[in-house]
Amino acid sequence: MTTIPIRYISPVFRPPSEADSLILPVTNGCSWNKCTYCEMYTAPQKKFAVRDEPEILESIRQIGKQYPDQVQRVFLGDGDAMALSTRRLMTLLQSINEHLPRVRRISSYCLPRNVRNKTVDELKELRYAGLTLAYIGAESGDDEVLLKVNKGETFETTRDALDKLGQAGITRSVMLLNGLGGRLHSRQHAQNSAHLANLTQPEFLATLVVSFPQGEDRFRKNYPEWEPLNQMGLFAEMEQVLQTLELKRTVFRSDHASNWLVLKGVLGAEKHRLLQEVAHAINHPAATKLRAEWQRGL
Repeated sequence: MTTIPIRYISPVFRPPSEADSLILPVTNGCSWNKCTYCEMYTAPQKKFAVRDEPEILESIRQIGKQYPDQVQRVFLGDGDAMALSTRRLMTLLQSINEHLPRVRRISSYCLPRNVRNKTVDELKELRYAGLTLAYIGAESGDDEVLLKVNKGETFETTRDALDKLGQAGITRSVMLLNGLGGRLHSRQHAQNSAHLANLTQPEFLATLVVSFPQGEDRFRKNYPEWEPLNQMGLFAEMEQVLQTLELKRTVFRSDHASNWLVLKGVLGAEKHRLLQEVAHAINHPAATKLRAEWQRGL
């Protein structure tokens, strides 16, 4: 039996759309890892560290020998490959191009804070070397909510990062967290998140429902007044986001396993239809196809 020559440290995470990609860890964990809503990299073995370059390069070479024609997409893990210097990223991208010639897309999670350390010209260099897609967890466009959840970012820092990535020609997939503001801050969370998207016009926009499989204690230390939205509250917040969005051509997805209501479309062409689907869920929940609770998860 052939083994994959990559040292994985569990748990391993990747975006849903990277299901068919080679997961290539270039860091371990997340370089920030202080967001109180996130449980992805909190395990002791996921402490942040940059992988040794020779180890990564050898993994790429070995994958190229074993699977020279099969690999067409590569996702650079773990939480934020963009924490690496441009020089190191370029070395890895060039190795992928050399040893995995059929690769057509290389992607990564991306914290806005790590884009600040790179110029637009450096990002263009990465884009030309094959890094064509970045997943940015904006979570919210509201500064008060971002502070409450210890995101370490603001509306402006996220906007600046999205603008720089866009100028470099790197496709941006932005994630927002439905319900993150709770009942108290739902309206401002929805409006400012939509405003962030309007100003930056990302190519992809997705929403997930905030969830706490391991409990809410860590989250509530900074946000004790947070009250979760019920199902109807989440739908109402989604309706407000859609109403506020003014996007020219963004692929919109609200189909993550955490969502009760699955929404898919292109904004703005299909904004009216999406709003109708949300309104139907609010006004006729019994007649709306929703995920059962047991089907939902992270």
